[in-house]
Amino acid sequence: MSLKRLAIVLALVPLPFAPRAEAQGRTRNVVLIATDGLRWQEVFTGAERALVSRRPGGVGDTTKLLHDFWRDTPDARREALLPFLWGTVARRGVIYGNRTRGSEARVTNTMKFSYPGYNELFTGAFDPRIDSNDYPPNPNETVFEWLASRARFKGRVAGVATWDAFRRILNRDRAGIPVLDGWDPPFAATKAPTPRMRFVDELYRTSVKLWDNNAFDAPMQLAAKELIRSYKPRVLFVGYGETDEWAHSGRYDMVLRSAHQVDAFIAELWSTMQAIPQYRDSTTFIITTDHGRGSGPDRWRDHGSDVDGAEDIWIAVLGPDTPSLGERGAAPPVTQSQVAATIAALLGEDWNARNFRAGPPLGEAIGRR
Repeated sequence: MSLKRLAIVLALVPLPFAPRAEAQGRTRNVVLIATDGLRWQEVFTGAERALVSRRPGGVGDTTKLLHDFWRDTPDARREALLPFLWGTVARRGVIYGNRTRGSEARVTNTMKFSYPGYNELFTGAFDPRIDSNDYPPNPNETVFEWLASRARFKGRVAGVATWDAFRRILNRDRAGIPVLDGWDPPFAATKAPTPRMRFVDELYRTSVKLWDNNAFDAPMQLAAKELIRSYKPRVLFVGYGETDEWAHSGRYDMVLRSAHQVDAFIAELWSTMQAIPQYRDSTTFIITTDHGRGSGPDRWRDHGSDVDGAEDIWIAVLGPDTPSLGERGAAPPVTQSQVAATIAALLGEDWNARNFRAGPPLGEAIGRR
């Protein structure tokens, strides 16, 4: 490495001081969950009637879709679409982002697409250099990488996702944390794979690929559960991708069905972890998305710097330190940049002391004012 390149790298790395620890509550494990590009409109108001159509929604069987997801009120529609989010998370935790009720949640990056969004989610700060989903391995230290370097989390941090870019976004090679992503059989490198791991790997190898760089959510869910059961990470990222892919394909029916299934998958992860002593009553879920989308007959498919509304997201938190605040109404805006510090604070660590550019923790969501 040249001296010039070394100087650039060093300038990007926070100084190696020892940050002060935060007072810790009951949370001992954190799972950050993202379902890519799922709009706040569906989260808070359920199915949009104008899009349950052949055009512009790309829906073949509108009668069936209306039967499954259309209800008379927004509250009933959202509960039909996302029963775990509204039946458990919102009742026992907190959720932000319903703009119709004065709650704003948004990204701070101006790109409004995935790699910049996940970088903001993982680091707490917008990096204008990251201007493409094909950007090389992330030059920024993420909260996952930093936690993995701490003695009490070493070997206990991991990521599993459908999109194969996460190995770059989390900088798997530099961070030294397992990131199981894309269509690669997730347990192929495991020295002594369990029968379940071999089954999951075979499913990855034999599935027909609809998207070359994005696996289906269902096999990834199996990999996530096996990762939890076998390795018991304390800090975990889980990334679902179908909600974004189906929107780009103009299939509103599949957006709704994949969102409904993701909700079921999250409920399954919650019950799976609550059945394991290490996780029971000591695990917090942070559930969100990387960006929003536009609205109207065409822009619901899209996001990006030129799409109005793609900056609007939603964030939900459920865990032993989160008060039952429910759906927040008029309140100060929250941002994607606050998630990284929230993860650290829940675990008794101070990410803001490590990265001064990161947003502060979501204080009320973790029982702090």
